Amino acid sequence: MMPWGHLAFGYVLYSLGHRFVTRKPPAGLGVVLAIVVGTQLPDVVDKTLSWGLHLFPQGYSIAHSILVAVPVGLLILGATAFRSRDIGIAFVLGYWSHLLGDAILAVPKRGVSPGDRLLWPIVTLPPYRNEPTLFGRVEGILSTLFSEMLTPEHFVFLAIYAVPYLLVFLLWIIDGSPGIAFLWRKENHQ
Repeated sequence: MMPWGHLAFGYVLYSLGHRFVTRKPPAGLGVVLAIVVGTQLPDVVDKTLSWGLHLFPQGYSIAHSILVAVPVGLLILGATAFRSRDIGIAFVLGYWSHLLGDAILAVPKRGVSPGDRLLWPIVTLPPYRNEPTLFGRVEGILSTLFSEMLTPEHFVFLAIYAVPYLLVFLLWIIDGSPGIAFLWRKENHQ
């Protein structure tokens, strides 16, 4: 899943969960930043350790492991329980939604169990066929996007691919644009 996919998935889960529990949309810059950081943290840590520092043969290791994510999440929830509960919940939900999203996307792949990506160090994935570098991966993603995805044959695919992101954007607007609305209100009160 690409970074924007993790962010969209985490935001939808948080927004709908928050609405279910409180009957109100999520609000506040801290909550939005916590979702952004939480949904991106596993890849920032593990892809850097793999692609950038070459410490692991795959981009699924420490931060993707439920053996690390569950205790870290519980510590954060405990540490934020009395002062910044919504921020702690948003971060942990974002973090754990990232792992859930990666597990769900592994389901249709042959020879890959959804749990394989989440059970480091009990399960370690085989090394990449071509050893990637951080900049090589980014360049590969961008070149694929511009050379293959922007062809007429792929335009319909891109349009369909964009629909869920449009729906998440609309949910964010319906929620009152949390983060942006918070900054806007703060700016107008000064």
